[in-house]
Amino acid sequence: MNNLASTAVAKIRQLVAPKEQKLTLSDVQTARQYIKNYWPKLIRHFPKDEDSLIGLPNPYLVPAFEGGHEYDFNELYYWDSYFMVQGMLDAEHKSLVLGILEDLLYLQKRFAIIPNASRTYLMGRSQPPLLTSFIFDVYDAYKMDHKWLKEAIGIAEQEYEIVWMGTAKPNWRNVYKGLSRYFDVNMLNDLAETESGWDMTPRFEHKALNFLPVDLNALLFKYETDFARAERIFGDDTKAKQWEDVARRRKKTMNQLMWSEAHNFYYDYNFVKETRGSVRSLAGYFPMWAGMVDDRQAWQMVKNLRHFDHAGGLSATDQQLGELLPGQVPTQWAYPNGWAPLHFLVVKALQRYGYTHDAKRIALKWLKTNLDWFNKNGQFLEKYNVVWPDKPPVNGVYPSPIGFGWTNAVFERFCQEFIDDNK
Repeated sequence: MNNLASTAVAKIRQLVAPKEQKLTLSDVQTARQYIKNYWPKLIRHFPKDEDSLIGLPNPYLVPAFEGGHEYDFNELYYWDSYFMVQGMLDAEHKSLVLGILEDLLYLQKRFAIIPNASRTYLMGRSQPPLLTSFIFDVYDAYKMDHKWLKEAIGIAEQEYEIVWMGTAKPNWRNVYKGLSRYFDVNMLNDLAETESGWDMTPRFEHKALNFLPVDLNALLFKYETDFARAERIFGDDTKAKQWEDVARRRKKTMNQLMWSEAHNFYYDYNFVKETRGSVRSLAGYFPMWAGMVDDRQAWQMVKNLRHFDHAGGLSATDQQLGELLPGQVPTQWAYPNGWAPLHFLVVKALQRYGYTHDAKRIALKWLKTNLDWFNKNGQFLEKYNVVWPDKPPVNGVYPSPIGFGWTNAVFERFCQEFIDDNK
């Protein structure tokens, strides 16, 4: 489908899509003030190593804080940090945002990996790689100079080569036809699944080491295209073309292995069995977010939103029969739960391909779910039950904390984009 046809289709969807939620500035004012007042509770600064806690040069945000809760976060988490800054890419928060990114770069320089979190006992795995996206968000928001960009991208290239393209322990991730898997140095499936951030999920059938995840490889495609963008900024077109060639090869392989023509969707790939997984999940939208799909694929994926779209937002997966069976390992990254980072990435994917009405509709639906819970209970949650929004989310293997950073941040970001702009 060419760009003209794609635009026409998007306009048709605008005409037939369900009516979006209506929210005003006054509707969200109290919730946004609560979020603004909550950020200081999440700021930590430990400049020196203390027992298992790794010292970091700058203040950072922890995922959550709740007095008396069994979880007491003091450590920085990799992918949480990326999503938490999405609501504060402004002049007021520049020092904090830049400092958090510098902390991640520091970890990579010191340990040759950005660990799951800044604890020595979490060094055996990382989390979904979002470093180049973080770098370019900061570069664009704050007009950073080329010297800063060159140093930051150089560290990201080290992470890419050492961690995500490693072919032996302790970074045995690049395992099949140039594609990578999630990993943990202990070679345990559950810990590799933890590196995915989706702990736990039906996506990997409890065999995460056997799967090439579609989200991870889309993130690595994004790294490669970000490296190409950086080289063009630096004036090196030869290196830029080399990175673009690498990205094209990854895209071709992913389309061969992960794209189902029968279902018009991306699935994780079990390279041991040499077959696609059976779970349809929002991870399938990471290639769209990364810009690696064509217009025809994008249109088909927009149609596939119906498998995830519920009263309160998008569920992490479609409904799985195993979720109904007793004795199953709790899978919180699955139907009926919805998560802020996944909503953010899907909305960005839709915007990238011109499906602005669907993006706004989903964003406002998610805002309404968050807001209704806040108005009733006075708090934000780590995740929400999007199928039955008035009910609590399904818990995983650990309890759900409240006052959660990435929920707060995505709520604020969506307010900035979809409510403030309509003043």
